[in-house]
Amino acid sequence: MQGSAPNQFPVIPKPVMLTPADGVFKLSSSTRIIVIPESQAVGDYFNELLPFDLPLVCKDKPKVSPGEILISIEEVDPKLGSEGYRLSVSPEGIILRAHSSAGLFYGVQTLRQLISPNGESIPAVEITDWPRFSWRGIMLDVGRHLFPTQFIKCLIDVMALHKLNVLHWHLTEDQGWRIEIKKYPKLTEIGSRRSTSPVLSDRDSLDGIPYQGFYTQDQIREIVSYAATRYITVVPEIEMPGHSVAALASYPELGCTGGPYFVRHNWGIEEDVYCAGNEQVFTFLQDVLDEVLALFPSRFIHIGGDECPKARWKECPKCQEVIKREHLQDEQELQSYFIRRIGEYLNSKSRRLIGWDEIIEGGLAPNATVMSWRGIQGGIQAVQAGHDVVMTPTSHCYFDYSQTADVEGEPPAFGGLLPIETVYSYDPIPPECNIEDAIHILGAQGNLWTEYIPSSEQAGYMLFPRATALAEVVWSANEVRDFTDFHQRLQIFLAHLKTMGMNYRPI
Repeated sequence: MQGSAPNQFPVIPKPVMLTPADGVFKLSSSTRIIVIPESQAVGDYFNELLPFDLPLVCKDKPKVSPGEILISIEEVDPKLGSEGYRLSVSPEGIILRAHSSAGLFYGVQTLRQLISPNGESIPAVEITDWPRFSWRGIMLDVGRHLFPTQFIKCLIDVMALHKLNVLHWHLTEDQGWRIEIKKYPKLTEIGSRRSTSPVLSDRDSLDGIPYQGFYTQDQIREIVSYAATRYITVVPEIEMPGHSVAALASYPELGCTGGPYFVRHNWGIEEDVYCAGNEQVFTFLQDVLDEVLALFPSRFIHIGGDECPKARWKECPKCQEVIKREHLQDEQELQSYFIRRIGEYLNSKSRRLIGWDEIIEGGLAPNATVMSWRGIQGGIQAVQAGHDVVMTPTSHCYFDYSQTADVEGEPPAFGGLLPIETVYSYDPIPPECNIEDAIHILGAQGNLWTEYIPSSEQAGYMLFPRATALAEVVWSANEVRDFTDFHQRLQIFLAHLKTMGMNYRPI
């Protein structure tokens, strides 16, 4: 992008190669969009983004005439992979080529950012672009606070603009079970309701207001389908063996003590967890997963695995019997036994288990993928053992943290400090990893835990523009990234979020 003015090419994430050319392509109502049958859906999508509806012509072997826009799947350049694209804009016409419809879709995201504010022109340019990582994600926690499906669709649209491709949906928690499971109706009849919540501005006080809600299977299908049209995979998270007291309140026989249990109304960690020595627990979880798998085609299924207290297991005769029977050393290995069984079940269904980095403790299940959140050491350990990893350390990826040290006028935050400059400085590949290890780092994601985020407006404020910075981290090559340049482009880019109805923190 050398020699280009940021206000002329305010593209985020920054393309791998961008060469400015002379002139502009003029858009008008007579401009035609030419597609092949395999690219028609992307052509229709691009047309919807424009200020006026353009004629769309489908041809098997198109030839570009002056004043036309060609969107075509072709063999262009092996280094583009399945998500890269090549874009050529001249005064005579526009040619967008990629190896797949996903690549075309990301090329369209670049095109929409290049269109002038009046919608009449696109600057001449040559762009060759592809992502650095395959996993470019955002995690949304709905266990603490629920968000309308309309907001989730808006988030998906904004993620698509950023070329993000994974929505990790954290659906179950101690404070609420948020997914309809037809075989176990009490999960939503009881588990989706808590009697009260902490006051946002005073963590030690309760507001006395009941809180409830969940997503029906029809709503989930709608969101998953909507995301798929934006080339975003929705990865569900069903927490186990900890963070599960909402399920225990619904079915007390699944715990070590038999209860009574109550959906947790304070934030934090609950000592009551699934009983690892009760075969009924595994039957229950396999039944739940069967319904989850039918809703989510994602290859990865997240099972949590984090922050699981072992106090109940230490006192539970059933759990201690499993430790003895399976020749396990301690409760840490009992958790690995638990996770391994779930992993084997998912593998039998042609799915892959992914969990937080605590699943390393006591031994990592075969084929398991690790999300490294407690720093980067868990990720380093996992890749060196040949496991795939998604990097998401609190130091750079926790968007529930404060955005500035000056909290005057800022909404409540969980704790910690994470300014946008720190997010942008992140490199998901640690220096300790060699080339062979780095292959196992799938990418990174930003996490939005919602203890102190009760509304869609606040969720947007905490996510953006930090998620915008992370989008450039996971897409753009290190050598083209520069924070000053990014900040200049961001000032123009944020207008897209405003138009799309997504709140954000002003810069």
